[in-house]
Amino acid sequence: MAQLRRMLDALYLTGGVIAAIFTVLILLIIVAQMVARWTGQVFPGATDYAGYCMAGASFFAFAYALNHGTHIRVSLALNAMGKYRRWGETFCFAIGAVTTTFLARYAIKVTQESHKFRDVSQGQDATPLWIPQVLMAVGAVLLAIAFWDNLIRLLATGTTNVREDLVDQSHAE
Repeated sequence: MAQLRRMLDALYLTGGVIAAIFTVLILLIIVAQMVARWTGQVFPGATDYAGYCMAGASFFAFAYALNHGTHIRVSLALNAMGKYRRWGETFCFAIGAVTTTFLARYAIKVTQESHKFRDVSQGQDATPLWIPQVLMAVGAVLLAIAFWDNLIRLLATGTTNVREDLVDQSHAE
């Protein structure tokens, strides 16, 4: 189990690192677009590429953010539940796991259909849409894994992998 935990944590960290790389790419695209304007050149598709990087940064960061307690959560409501907090967390993680599983399934399906029908973006660059959609699909799968991981861990041990929970528990003792 410890090896699985290390592997999942490494997977979430990798998602966070990839999200950071996409964030840096957004900066580089913006700077390249500014330089192109200053020199009288055109950077076709720059806004589209920045948008693709934004999608990649967002979706790859979701699982990492969940496990670091940076998602908007219902902590106030859960804290008010007292001894029933675990039931509330179980309900929330179950809803999140099911919802993100459906999101991941349909993100994969849309990506496959875009590839099958050779859909391209409407921008100047005519990027095949399956390329940026893969980023969304992989990030959605990663988030679904994180939700299922936390739900199963909560059911088995009574705790989650969310770092904020670890802080809350240390204050409670």
